[in-house]
Amino acid sequence: MLRFYALGSVLILGLIATLAATMGGTGLFVLLAVAVLLIAVGAYDLFQKQHSILRNYPIIGHMRFLMEGIRPELQQYFIERNFDGTPYDRNTRSSIYQRAKGIKEEHPFGTERDLYAVGYEYLVHSTAPKPKMEAPPRVRIGGPGCTQPYEMSLFNVSAMSFGSLSSNAIIAMNKGAAAGGFAHDTGEGAISPHHRHGGDLIWEIGSAYFGCRTDDGGFDEQEFAEKAADPQVKMVHLKLSQGAKPGIGGVLPGAKVTKEIAATRDVEVGQTVISPAYHQVFATPRELVRFIAHMRDLAGGKPTGFKLCLGSRVEFLAICKAMLEEDVYPDFITVDGAEGGTGAAPVEYSDHVGMPLTEGLTTVHQALVGVGLRDRIKIGASGKVSTGVDIVKRMIQGADYTNAARAMMMAVGCIQAQTCHTNTCPVGVATLDPKRMRALDVPDKSARVASYHHQTVDQAMQIVASMGLSSFDDLEPHMLRRRITHGRIVSYADLVEPMETGQLLTGSAGSWADDWRRADPDTFTP
Repeated sequence: MLRFYALGSVLILGLIATLAATMGGTGLFVLLAVAVLLIAVGAYDLFQKQHSILRNYPIIGHMRFLMEGIRPELQQYFIERNFDGTPYDRNTRSSIYQRAKGIKEEHPFGTERDLYAVGYEYLVHSTAPKPKMEAPPRVRIGGPGCTQPYEMSLFNVSAMSFGSLSSNAIIAMNKGAAAGGFAHDTGEGAISPHHRHGGDLIWEIGSAYFGCRTDDGGFDEQEFAEKAADPQVKMVHLKLSQGAKPGIGGVLPGAKVTKEIAATRDVEVGQTVISPAYHQVFATPRELVRFIAHMRDLAGGKPTGFKLCLGSRVEFLAICKAMLEEDVYPDFITVDGAEGGTGAAPVEYSDHVGMPLTEGLTTVHQALVGVGLRDRIKIGASGKVSTGVDIVKRMIQGADYTNAARAMMMAVGCIQAQTCHTNTCPVGVATLDPKRMRALDVPDKSARVASYHHQTVDQAMQIVASMGLSSFDDLEPHMLRRRITHGRIVSYADLVEPMETGQLLTGSAGSWADDWRRADPDTFTP
């Protein structure tokens, strides 16, 4: 209730001023007028639906907008000192908010990036741009073993669980996905009632098997099959690791296991639940691919795959060998970069464990090309994807489609206050506090999610046209350049060792030879 102290103080001031004014004095009437004005502002803040922070922090919440509006230098001052916790640069953050609100984007005076910094990347445009595509393409997910393929959008909602996000945030994202025609990943927290608003679902299964969990924490095949048969569930996948904290499990404290969370995740109310760092259903690459095939059978032939943050190239090559020897192939693989976000992770993991998305994505793509499987398996990319440029870059690096979590949170109002783990999110996005989550107006925010998705994909299509291309299929590695040192710029065609189709199978593995030799389909440890 402390967040309402400004409104409460004004109400008390108004009462005092009213009593004093009745006793006379012009100045007291002025004070009364000010108090009435502030009370009116506070009332408006409580009932308006566009700004969550004002609904939770009436009157005083205007200070945030005042600080940002005084001048860009002051706004940058706060960003640099992490006062608002925003890890994106100002232009990217502004772009997300403007697209979500349907505001035309215009930015004066040009770039604010250091174009001469080592690591700077840019796309190669054409002096003869092509007309923009009339409609965004879809990506068909489903290999030979799939009987219910799914047409995936180029840009989708990445994995975020109910419990990590509020019910209102989940509902807004799912309704936005339904309106915009894109997919919504449930996260490993299972399918909640709040996901049931028409948006296509990708059901993620983690190591705790929430939503299809036996009493002893194992995988419940029957429950999985029953829920996977739901027409709203379009794809299922197994989470091996998460970019923000790869190789570590999780703990859901009993205090957070409400009746609703317990029913969604198949756990006991008030009981602390451990998500192991490892899976019970497999211990080797061969067992992994067999289980993927089993999941697909249980799901009635729907597209089935797995998600991972890459650690070792040898381990992924071991999975590739297992696919070939078992003649079993996932329909898709989601590559999660180490730069991906989470509500809470040890700093050592978020900063120092796991492969960044660029390296992970190119490794998975090249490995699948090298074993002759790239045409059978689609690749998704997640990890700080937020703009049309991100979509194009990730597709050049090997992705077929992309997913976004952090940017979608910002589309529903997240200001990245970095209080996700405290249950005190100021805008009702990452909290289970009903008093706080009421600030997030679902109809308004679902429209923003759909608008953000539409404009971001549209911008990606415009960029492709500016590159002189008529299709995303025409993107090539040489079209993305990177500054290696001061004075040296190379394209991704030179930066990444090109792999010919089936090259690893012919004995001409190049620099991959030793890793390919060490990869064993019967163990993850080379």
